[in-house]
Amino acid sequence: MSRGGVAIEVTRGPVVESRHEGIAAVVKADGTVVASWGDIDTPILPRSANKPIQAMAFVESGAVERFGLGNEHIALACASHSGEKRHVETVRAWLKQVGLGESDLECGTHPPRLPATLEELVREGKTPTPAFNNCSGKHSGFLTTAVQHGEPTRGYIRYDHPVQRRLRDVMTELCGADAHAFPHGTDGCGIPTLATPLARLARAMAGMADPSRLPSRRADAACRIRAAMNAEPFMMAGTGRFCTRVNAALPGVAQIKTGAEGVFCGMLPTLGLGIAIKMWDGAARASEVAMAALLDHLGVLPAGLGAEILRPPVKNVVGLLVGEMRPARSWLG
Repeated sequence: MSRGGVAIEVTRGPVVESRHEGIAAVVKADGTVVASWGDIDTPILPRSANKPIQAMAFVESGAVERFGLGNEHIALACASHSGEKRHVETVRAWLKQVGLGESDLECGTHPPRLPATLEELVREGKTPTPAFNNCSGKHSGFLTTAVQHGEPTRGYIRYDHPVQRRLRDVMTELCGADAHAFPHGTDGCGIPTLATPLARLARAMAGMADPSRLPSRRADAACRIRAAMNAEPFMMAGTGRFCTRVNAALPGVAQIKTGAEGVFCGMLPTLGLGIAIKMWDGAARASEVAMAALLDHLGVLPAGLGAEILRPPVKNVVGLLVGEMRPARSWLG
């Protein structure tokens, strides 16, 4: 089924003030397209939305068992976290468990997402370190995998490093195409990001949602990752974040992950489906509403959660309700 592209509107009073457009695909693990909007064969950069896929090699390596890691670490490996205290402390303790430290992280650093966390650092006379980077959990997973396989940890972000080659092997199996042949750029945290046709990205997520076609070790890893995303939703993002709220509300039903530049992915194991979304203007606010709309369209969004994330309010500086965001009627009807 193919329709026009995704459309999310922002209103102010009775007026549509802004409009975000994009593409979306809902796919089964065998590649069957259940629903699509726009040209889903267009290659897009998944950015952080494919972190659950990137965590597969870490989980299936046996490192979780060897180093006594748990759901919080698996969720962090999939996360774009806010740099809150629990995120940072868990990353630091994790690296110590595998005999490494923050200096081994090659993701760089940036300020924490929440003003309160940054203000606390300023009051204490401290500055952010690499553990505050929203991708530090993913990078800790990369480093742990390198240690597990006896590989050099230095340069693990390079395209030709065994850690990155292994990720492309996983992606190749999940998406049904040779990921080593995909064009690539450099992600915000320094690793390669692969230009993946949107339908292939959705198929990869479906392969994790329904891993029955995968080898047993890889299938087990997919199940563990999904369980961890629901068990530790705070680690996936942080206080008040969309990913945290939805993953907490839909245990065993949905696992979703945001990415930069308007990308969003999801796994629906009870339906055996994968979802991939790309908003062309890169707006995260629009990709969140689009994901909520698709979850609702597929019948898995709880009624209590639906209203506020399907049509989030637009308020002015004094808190007065002045509009809302919403799926355009021309999209889902």
